Amino acid sequence: MLELFTPRRETWLFRVNPALKFAFVFVFLIIVLFNQNFQFALNQMVLYGLILYCFSGYSWRKLLLFSIPIIVSFFSSAVTMMLFGKGTSVLWSWGLIKISEESIQHGLLLGFKTASFGFLSWTFLLTSRPILLFYALMQQFRMPSKFAYSFIASVRLMPIIVEELQTRANALKVRGVHFSKGLKGVLQRLQLFTVPLFAQSIRRAQRVAVAMEAKRFQMGAKRTYFYSTSYSKVDAVFVAFSFVAFSVAYLLSKGY
Repeated sequence: MLELFTPRRETWLFRVNPALKFAFVFVFLIIVLFNQNFQFALNQMVLYGLILYCFSGYSWRKLLLFSIPIIVSFFSSAVTMMLFGKGTSVLWSWGLIKISEESIQHGLLLGFKTASFGFLSWTFLLTSRPILLFYALMQQFRMPSKFAYSFIASVRLMPIIVEELQTRANALKVRGVHFSKGLKGVLQRLQLFTVPLFAQSIRRAQRVAVAMEAKRFQMGAKRTYFYSTSYSKVDAVFVAFSFVAFSVAYLLSKGY
């Protein structure tokens, strides 16, 4: 599983401050959400797709695999809007289905937005380390340490939960436990897996809470950090590149 999210090489996007990258991605997502210009939405989708495929550092095989949910979301959202959207210039209708010029344009617009969301999200996720993101949020954006370290603890616990799930499955397999087919089998699996995992999660959360309280995370005093994050020349390149690319995408759509 970890091999899937291991890049072939680390590009310059990996060296950008994660907090700064998160802020820019968030702003771009808001612009994508509220944009209603068809050509600008298309330009944004192409721009964010090029950034993902050219600067993420992953192999084409992995990127194509990551793009499958984006493609599915694009077609599902676009086709749904095309078939059931509203419009006056009706091209074809049958029962509840009504395809018009307006519904086609609105469907493609929605598809472009969905794909832009996918490309931006994958670019950020694939080129950012979660731990460094929270350290950067604490140091550059002044996020309270009690919230940031809570998220870090949650991220650290996820592999442990997956390992416990696999251990539980192996233990049941060794004991010769067989599940029924259909809904009854699903309920049996829920009972044998969720109850012990839920109990272990409660005990682990209690231990983490006690440890954080012992280390005085509830206090507002200045803390030292194991990982030190700061701004660098790469961040300036990232800001300039973002503004230039976004401006080109906007200017190419002007007058559409």
